[in-house]
Amino acid sequence: MNTISPRVLLVRGMLAGLLAGVAAFLVAYLLGESKVDAAIAIEEAGEAAHDHAEAAPVSRALQATAGLGTGTLLYGLALGGIAALVFCFALGRIGRFGPRATAALVSGGLFVTVALVPFLKYPANPPAVGDPDTVVRRTTLYLLMIALSVLLASAALILGRRLAPRLGNWNASVVAALGFIAAVGIAYALLPGINEVPADFPAALIWQFRLASLTIQATVWTTFGLAFGFLAERAIAPAAAPKEAVQPTS
Repeated sequence: MNTISPRVLLVRGMLAGLLAGVAAFLVAYLLGESKVDAAIAIEEAGEAAHDHAEAAPVSRALQATAGLGTGTLLYGLALGGIAALVFCFALGRIGRFGPRATAALVSGGLFVTVALVPFLKYPANPPAVGDPDTVVRRTTLYLLMIALSVLLASAALILGRRLAPRLGNWNASVVAALGFIAAVGIAYALLPGINEVPADFPAALIWQFRLASLTIQATVWTTFGLAFGFLAERAIAPAAAPKEAVQPTS
């Protein structure tokens, strides 16, 4: 494979992140916005009943289009750059995988560590769910869970590499994965839980909103993995130029 500057891969990672942001916007708009509207309607009904309704500073239509699009694009751009740097470190160090396979492994690993593991402990909630006075605490715990997940995944990767010469790649990977799962379970048990869902809030709406949120995350990382794998392979191992046909001499 060609030697290539990390800056080239960083730019391509950010481009793939933008594509992932576009895909996330489409999924969020089609699957998530109707759930947000339903939750807002419940919230506004409760505020109207208590004479606390206030006009929103930004219209709902703008939030669901320009606001959502800007947020998902910036999110994809940032994560694409970070994932590209992780790819630069992982390529050739986690096994004899090519650029596409490495991009798929990096994307899958980041989806698990920064999206799935934190989600299972602190799942997303729609509007009207959650005490405004605890938003800082909830955000801190969520970010702490992400940090712990990344650190534990890194430790599991190091453990697997050290055990590979003695146990073999497959057995070492299984032991490392089981260790990661056990460590995450301990973190789940030690970190405080958050349950601020009102008793009268529709359980089906919460489930649909959370499922849509997880689908958006899966869309981001799947799109990034496919797009960046293609772009990285073209940069690292470009197709050889066709050789000129050699005319036989008479």
